[in-house]
Amino acid sequence: MKQLFVVQKPSKWTKTIAAAMLSISLMVPAVSASASSSASDAAKGKPLDAASASAFLDDFFASEEAKPHYVGASVVIVKDGQVLAQEGYGFADQENEVPVDPKSTVFRIASVSKTFAATAVMQLVEQGKIGLQDDFTKYVEDLEFNNPFDKPVTIEHLLTHTTGFEIRDPKPEDLHNDFEKVVEIDDYVRDNMPSVVREPGSVYMYDNFASMLLGLIVQNVSGQPYEEYMEEHIFKPLGMENSDFLLTGKLKDQLAVEYTPQHTVMEPYAVTPTVMPQGGMLSTAEDIGKFMIAFLNGGASGSNRILKDETVTAMEQYRSEIHPLLPNTTYGFEAPFQIPGAGSSSKIITKAGDLLGTSSYLFLIPEQNTGVFLTYNQTGALRNLFYPQFIATFFPQYAAPAALEAFEPQSEEELAKFAGHYSDLRMDIIVSAIGTEGEGDLVITDSFIGPRPLKQVDDNLFVDSMTNQFTGFKLDEEGNVLYMKEPYLNPMGYAKKGAKAAGFKDVAADHPFAAYIYPLQSLGYYENDADASFKPDRAVTRGEYVQSLLKLIKADPATASEQSAFVDLEGHEAARYVQIAHDLGVVMGNGKGKFYPDRPITRQEAAVMVYRLISAQYPPEAYADIKLAGSTDKWAVEAVQMMIALGLHGPEVTKTEDGSFDYHSKKVLNRAEEAAILYTSLTTPTDIIYASLAEKASGGQLEEQASEELPEAS
Repeated sequence: MKQLFVVQKPSKWTKTIAAAMLSISLMVPAVSASASSSASDAAKGKPLDAASASAFLDDFFASEEAKPHYVGASVVIVKDGQVLAQEGYGFADQENEVPVDPKSTVFRIASVSKTFAATAVMQLVEQGKIGLQDDFTKYVEDLEFNNPFDKPVTIEHLLTHTTGFEIRDPKPEDLHNDFEKVVEIDDYVRDNMPSVVREPGSVYMYDNFASMLLGLIVQNVSGQPYEEYMEEHIFKPLGMENSDFLLTGKLKDQLAVEYTPQHTVMEPYAVTPTVMPQGGMLSTAEDIGKFMIAFLNGGASGSNRILKDETVTAMEQYRSEIHPLLPNTTYGFEAPFQIPGAGSSSKIITKAGDLLGTSSYLFLIPEQNTGVFLTYNQTGALRNLFYPQFIATFFPQYAAPAALEAFEPQSEEELAKFAGHYSDLRMDIIVSAIGTEGEGDLVITDSFIGPRPLKQVDDNLFVDSMTNQFTGFKLDEEGNVLYMKEPYLNPMGYAKKGAKAAGFKDVAADHPFAAYIYPLQSLGYYENDADASFKPDRAVTRGEYVQSLLKLIKADPATASEQSAFVDLEGHEAARYVQIAHDLGVVMGNGKGKFYPDRPITRQEAAVMVYRLISAQYPPEAYADIKLAGSTDKWAVEAVQMMIALGLHGPEVTKTEDGSFDYHSKKVLNRAEEAAILYTSLTTPTDIIYASLAEKASGGQLEEQASEELPEAS
């Protein structure tokens, strides 16, 4: 669920793992899910002490719901300046049966590193060497980038993820196995510096690059390499003897083996830049416990102090929100996971992190003088199970139903301002569609979870009926909806509402494909100009289709291999996209044949390209009994069946009287039909559809499913 520092191919077709993580995140206990629970009942939690903390951990990690989600885990619970429990569970190395030791087993704590970068910055703020409202370029000389706004990006913006930067997440090649490679922070920043694309300070988007800049600023202002500064000013004063940003020496020897979600071993890897402030810290549960104790003690650890008390207080305060029940970030921390009915408590500050083969979660409850850190050597949602159970057991007051004032829901006409398509600011391939459904009601749908109703409870706040969690919207001064924050797909950022589609002069609102073309225009895939022509009946060429498909999944043409798989692509604008398609196995070529990029593509050829992208995710057994009418070549049958089964098409697909489907496979694909494939790929809950098909196929009911009405565009 958490998309903090995950490096993955920017492809919708890799959504299976994310969807599985989402389903886990919904498996939270019914803590205060009912508004009938009294506040006094909610306030009664089990006293947190050494015995109860250890018992909780033992029970949790032995539970059947937790076991599939970790190979090895390390956890520490602190309260009132003391370690209550510090335990390791499972294996740091399963094959050699090496147990996790919370004192010595090292984990990559991923984006929890950002909290330490913020701490270093705030130390320098205390010393007057950095100003929170300063333009950050004051501390990074001769840095060239585009900022069209009459407002600088400040240090505070970097700390609160409100920079307005174009997204710059780590690239796949930033994780590699060349342990001798050295890339400096400054060099990486200058080679990858993003433009500012939103007014600084105006909106929240989780920003890895901002935290890298903070590390560079610490380095520049202090005059010390970042890793040396952290050792001298944070790790050493706190006695954190097993923490560093360089994977060398004993830390490399003590690093936990990392695993895939399927519990298979991952190869060790290095990171770029070599010292990675935003996600490269290595540490142990014991060391993080020392940091939490100091932070909760106003920055002091014995006779040593890493922060002033007033600085700690400043770092505990949320600096932005879309609604009081949905805060965003402090200086160095972020809002906790939502708990049904309660939202995200502003009394709790957290930091989560993910890298390949590892996930972590740190959360502090300052008014309870309590901190918890969990890390495990498998990317996944164990923390989504752990956090609500811990809160329910010891501090259920933070899970009490939100005290919402009486509110008269708006009419369907008034709610129309929320309707439209929203794309995630960080990963715009994540698209949600919202429509109205009567007074006080919206319906939201996406390609991961499918449709669910939203009930209005405040001017800009709605309750998701599926889990009783909140979805909020940000409006401008005129009441126009700008952004949305929802609890599932990316709660660490906002989704931007698409512009009102202007339409095309040759695609009227009642055109049979307008339901696909207009949303793509709203989201920026097509020019938003009512005077422009779309040419819906024009044939799509092979090169154009590959380019559209690869752009949809955010393939970077710069990553294409240099050796061309075809002899007729030199100088063609689609050449690099075709090469990426070849690299992904979407098209086949041996470097001697032709691709014919300007030849119109048939519908069955287009279907096969999609099939090759996702067939491993959706094996044909579940839709093999779908009957096809018309003529389809044998090599395309499974692909066409899949496109029909998953609803990846428009109204051009017809059903005959005998229950078979005519995909019109050998006809040339036109632009309107291509739009239908692209739009449905973004918005159709294919995992849910496939799971239903698979279940029915196993029960011999697939034929009944296939004879149902074809899915329509939302």
